Amino acid sequence: MLIELDFNSQKPIYEQLYEQIILSIAKGTLTSGDSLPAVRTLAEEIGINLHTVNKTYNILKDEGYLLIDRRKGALVSKLPITPKTEYHDHFLDELQLLTAKSHLMGMKEDDFIAACKNYFNHYKGEL
Repeated sequence: MLIELDFNSQKPIYEQLYEQIILSIAKGTLTSGDSLPAVRTLAEEIGINLHTVNKTYNILKDEGYLLIDRRKGALVSKLPITPKTEYHDHFLDELQLLTAKSHLMGMKEDDFIAACKNYFNHYKGEL
């Protein structure tokens, strides 16, 4: 698993790591049952604090992307995951903000919807 972090970004490191792991799962680089590196190992490999990796793994576990077992470590959940009820509200909040930003930056509705369809179709067949 290749992780590329931008230490100069305004986005927190745990969010960057979170997004990279989700994208790796969606792209099929990580599949159901795959093991992720141990917290300490990944932290050392990418040069970040182990608590940052632990926080990211726990968020991914809480959202259903990972299973964490004391003996086996962090494993990718069976796909597709079953989202928790509160995820729906969180998703709509994120979509609303993304739509508002796109609108304020002058993006046309057709372009916005086409971009959404392209991304969805890109990941649709890869789970």
